Amino acid sequence: MLAYDIRGRGPGLVLLHGIGSTGTGTWGALADRLAADHTVVLPDLPGSGRSPLPGGPLETGALADQVLATARAAGLGDFVVGGASVGAAVAVAVAANGPDRVRGLFTLAGFARPRTALWLSLELWASVAARQDGSSGSFLTSLCFSEEHLASLTPEEEQRLAARPVASAPGTSQQIALALGLDVRRLLPAVAAPTLVVAAMGDRLVAPEHSVELAEGIPGARLAAVRGGHAATVEEPERIGDILTDFLREVHGRGAGTPEPPAFQRTSGTGRRFLPALPRPARP
Repeated sequence: MLAYDIRGRGPGLVLLHGIGSTGTGTWGALADRLAADHTVVLPDLPGSGRSPLPGGPLETGALADQVLATARAAGLGDFVVGGASVGAAVAVAVAANGPDRVRGLFTLAGFARPRTALWLSLELWASVAARQDGSSGSFLTSLCFSEEHLASLTPEEEQRLAARPVASAPGTSQQIALALGLDVRRLLPAVAAPTLVVAAMGDRLVAPEHSVELAEGIPGARLAAVRGGHAATVEEPERIGDILTDFLREVHGRGAGTPEPPAFQRTSGTGRRFLPALPRPARP
């Protein structure tokens, strides 16, 4: 079982974080909003927060079993599971391995396997992290935030952001190794729960095409987009909160009979290779 934080009361919602982060680190502000209507469980993956690393390498199936056990320990019979980045792949495995308990699946800036550009970025991240010379802050800032977000910062804000100890959990290296070796494509057809896949259009680590691959592989999955980078929960918390809230209402039947929100696009068997166009902010 994993260490976890829990907030709120209502239908279950389990949210999984990405490499080097924690449940509260990735989802904190959004979790507070969602806890108004849900029991939000925020597990720490092994090597993050209070969850120790196992004796061997991390493995997606074992992590999925741990998430299912953690949800039960938190008092959740069934629940919606969501994941960001590598947490999205784990969430896919949870939905595939626990179809009787997972009511819905939500992914953000996720991937089924590391395509070449992502694989190279992860290899570089592992190399930078291994040096332990303080350079990881600047590297991850440039990789995880969108160009638009970085351009909006003052020089002082840029320096403060680069100096923050981001993605520095003790198990970061093992979590990177997990991401480098994972491939959950064979699990995608086994996901029976309603699924919403959200791409971050400004993501320079996990390109939006990864979200297209997830959505095309999961039966009936829908695709949406936000403007932010890989750290989209920091850049676009309100937009993500709105999308996730609408999805949860549909899963729990409170939105039955209402028109499908225009932000969502259904994927088809022929493979729809586009994402919804988003209006760009007005410039002075």
